[in-house]
Amino acid sequence: MAKITPTIQMVIEKYPKIAAVERLRMGRPGAKTVRNALVNVRRLCQMAEISFDDTYASLTRKRLTRVLDYASREGLKPVTVWSYMTSLKCMFARWTHPYYADLKWQIPDVELPSYNRQSPRYVRPDKAVLAKVKDWYKSLEHREDGREWVVATLMLEFAMRNGDVGTLRWADFRDREGQITLCYTPHKTSLTSGRRVAWPVHHDIWARLCAYRETSHNQYVRRGRGVNEAKDSALVVPCSQDVFNRLNTDLRAKKIFSGSKACYELRKICVDHVYQKFGAEMASSISGDDIRTMMRYYADPSQPNIGDTRIIDLL
Repeated sequence: MAKITPTIQMVIEKYPKIAAVERLRMGRPGAKTVRNALVNVRRLCQMAEISFDDTYASLTRKRLTRVLDYASREGLKPVTVWSYMTSLKCMFARWTHPYYADLKWQIPDVELPSYNRQSPRYVRPDKAVLAKVKDWYKSLEHREDGREWVVATLMLEFAMRNGDVGTLRWADFRDREGQITLCYTPHKTSLTSGRRVAWPVHHDIWARLCAYRETSHNQYVRRGRGVNEAKDSALVVPCSQDVFNRLNTDLRAKKIFSGSKACYELRKICVDHVYQKFGAEMASSISGDDIRTMMRYYADPSQPNIGDTRIIDLL
């Protein structure tokens, strides 16, 4: 049987199925990664004016350059374009080749246009912004929904990612010789470095978490998607996405941070302050990122913090 060049629609339909098989074998790609890839590739084709009925061979560098033209007209960020192009590459990653070969598909090489794929380096917020963050965080203690304070605390005090907050369980807080420690493996690193985070919890924070736990049991009800989360008493923050949406809106409304991921800036502040106080190695350890990633996206090494120190005095 001769090999055929599949249409883009054929690949979109088959990719989730082979990804599910690969996930059983190797633990990845994650279901959310697959969903995002499908959304991004559909969007990329629309921007490039490429029909889903066209073959994969139609994804030429010249036609994909239309995506850059569209992004320029619409004011899209380079990192957004990069995410679309990366999703296209993911659908034809090396692990997919045996699956496509079994289908008798011929997948020609695609030349992607050159573009700046990196987002800007992290710039440390000034003292005025940090003061606003501090006042805003303290105000959460008096909110009716205790989850808001918990979510902000897990990101600002422990540099947790949104997804890790949503899956955090009370069992992840462990008593180590009288010291309560937050122990978990960040999802982002679970399939790569496998790095675990073990972070001692301040006694004031633990006392407030315990008080929250006693009053929050069966308090949150949600219909439809997430209803099982509301019933799961083992979760620290059931239905966390609702809380993130609310906090993101609040941070934007108060003009503290902008963008759809305003809460994520809390994680960056945490990593950067650990970097300033304890150094890059410790910041990398608690963030779950390698040092190069941490230095670019979560810490600002361009601002020295050692004061008017003489090196001779340190000898």
